Amino acid sequence: MLDPALLRDRLDEIRKKLGRRGVSLSDELAALERLDAERRQILPVLEKMRQSRKEVGTQIARAKREGHSADDLLKAGQDFGVQIKDQEARLEQVENERQSLLLALPNVPHDSVPVGTGADDNIEVRRYGEPPAFDFTPLAHWDLGPALGIIDFERAAKIARARFSVLVGPGARLARALIDFMLDLHTERHGYTEVEPPFLANAEALTGTGNLPKFEEDLFKVTGDWDLYLIPTAEVPLCNLHSNEILDGRTLPIRYAAYTPCFRSEAGSYGKDVRGLIRQHQFDKVEMVAYTTPEQSYDVHEDLTCHAEEVLKQLGLPYRTVMLCTSDMGFAAAKTYDIEVWLPSQNAYREISSCSNTEAFQARRANIKFRRDGSGKSEFVHTLNGSGVAVGRALIAVIENYQQRDGTVVIPTVLRPYMHGLEAIEPTDG
Repeated sequence: MLDPALLRDRLDEIRKKLGRRGVSLSDELAALERLDAERRQILPVLEKMRQSRKEVGTQIARAKREGHSADDLLKAGQDFGVQIKDQEARLEQVENERQSLLLALPNVPHDSVPVGTGADDNIEVRRYGEPPAFDFTPLAHWDLGPALGIIDFERAAKIARARFSVLVGPGARLARALIDFMLDLHTERHGYTEVEPPFLANAEALTGTGNLPKFEEDLFKVTGDWDLYLIPTAEVPLCNLHSNEILDGRTLPIRYAAYTPCFRSEAGSYGKDVRGLIRQHQFDKVEMVAYTTPEQSYDVHEDLTCHAEEVLKQLGLPYRTVMLCTSDMGFAAAKTYDIEVWLPSQNAYREISSCSNTEAFQARRANIKFRRDGSGKSEFVHTLNGSGVAVGRALIAVIENYQQRDGTVVIPTVLRPYMHGLEAIEPTDG
């Protein structure tokens, strides 16, 4: 959520910066300006009425002590009570409308973010590795996986529906190996604390990260009187671990990593990536989240992005890192790097991690603050998040990039200890 004080005092500047996102928010900003003016009009009137009622109360008490009639004063007190109640109701309505509008506004892009209208305006910042040169036509994972007997889409559809998958045998072990490898890398080398959070979150938590109210159609809600949703990413529980808390600034940055399954309805994405594991309703991910001070946050952002890149380096997978332009960033992000891994079947780089600095946007929604020296004035932390990385897409990248002419898939060296020493996945007979 944006700082209401900034919207009040520097509205024209915020309007210009939000305009870089390529969406029209003029009606929302005009309504916020009107509501803020109405709020500032109500508050002094309400305070004056409360003070007048208090004074009348004092006069009533004096009149009763002195034996005088207090009927007129009692009537005046009752009138003030009615007026105060009306003004409080009006103020509550204004505050609710204002809050709803604030929750609907996206984050302001950082000044370093390139202005653009779509993915073509994203800027590549670096590459690692060279795409493999095959002396045969490589298979896509949706053909290679079933041929190896490690991915079953048909039985998954029988159990659930399309856009689910079953991993079998070495495929399931490969996914588990990737998860364990990533968690070990982030905790042992990069200094993250591992967390196993709930896989369900309430509306307040999802509002804190910006998933609600704007993106409710993308979520799976639990039926019944639960007010719970399946999490779309571990960012939701990790970014809410410290909601409504004041942290000791001397402990920052705090870094967490978690493996969770993730659940997304992919509303509006039908027709995109309908084959294979790219866009599933359920998928696994290792997520990284950091809490830090405003001064540290962009250095932490660079570190977090490098930590995600290190996963792909260790796996020997070619990738590139791009800075997203203003219109391609997520709702809560002030700046985002996407890491895209090479997929031979598509002859293209595809997103496998998105690393964002949300600055104080999520912290303000979730009410997460810190005190610089452990005491004194509190202020909002900055939160950052990034995939470290998406497990299904890493599995795709491994089997496509490491496939051999005979259909065998070589296991990357770093994963072999997690695969009980298995060096390759070979096609099943028949």
